[in-house]
Amino acid sequence: MSAQITAFFHKTSSTYSYVVVDGATWRAAVIDPVLDYDAASGRTGSRSAQAIVDHIRAAGCSLDWILETHAHADHLSAAQFIKQESGGSIAIGEGIRTVQAIFAAIYGLGADFSPDGRQFDRLLKDGERLRIGDLEVEVMAVPGHTSDSLAYRIGDALFTGDTLFMPDSGTARCDFPGGDAGALYDSIQRILALPEATRLYLCHDYGAGGREHRNETTVEEERRTNIHMKDGAGREAYVKLRRERDATLPMPALLLPAIQVNIRAGRLPEPSADGVVYLRIPLNRF
Repeated sequence: MSAQITAFFHKTSSTYSYVVVDGATWRAAVIDPVLDYDAASGRTGSRSAQAIVDHIRAAGCSLDWILETHAHADHLSAAQFIKQESGGSIAIGEGIRTVQAIFAAIYGLGADFSPDGRQFDRLLKDGERLRIGDLEVEVMAVPGHTSDSLAYRIGDALFTGDTLFMPDSGTARCDFPGGDAGALYDSIQRILALPEATRLYLCHDYGAGGREHRNETTVEEERRTNIHMKDGAGREAYVKLRRERDATLPMPALLLPAIQVNIRAGRLPEPSADGVVYLRIPLNRF
């Protein structure tokens, strides 16, 4: 039986999260869950993540995995909330260690933060296989946007993270610390070498030109029409295009709040002596 895939759209961050279910065993995985966060008030919320939990419960599923495609810069991860409510092990690419080391220095995190990935239940390597019931999950390392970026291949479906967008929106930026446009080009070529009918499930869509939001495309559609990666696009030209475009992009509004939570596998910092949780905002670092 093929995977049953349900998408959840977080409008504020234009993020798609997914629940993947093996209908033969009713085992499940969640990919890239979002914790609600209002920057103006500093309030967190679980409404969006609760919808995922409710879906899992209503389907009578047991949750095996909470899979992160990378340490996101545009939303806070709800991995800890999902795990508390539904169980499951939190996994991310082994490149998270590099991301943690870079941002531990940026945030001035002390010795109590270990940049060795221990905050996650499992660090994944390229080519590893996981199980969701009878479904096999192939782990693909796709660095470039970040050094820890992964895609997850389940049958004829690939969950791409931020590597690719819909063809009219192109590809991910590479100007965050640890990003590399050349590495992203190589990662995308690896994805585009998959069979044409492979379904690509995206982490974001911004409704380019006012069209309706979409979360699914195919390798064939990306090869043929992606504005940054049409067939024949060379590595040198792509790197030049990507760097020039990145230089014009504003910094993601939630990067500074989000990364410090996401490198902790979705855990908020420990409360201070007054019982309040504080986020660190480094000034004049970007």
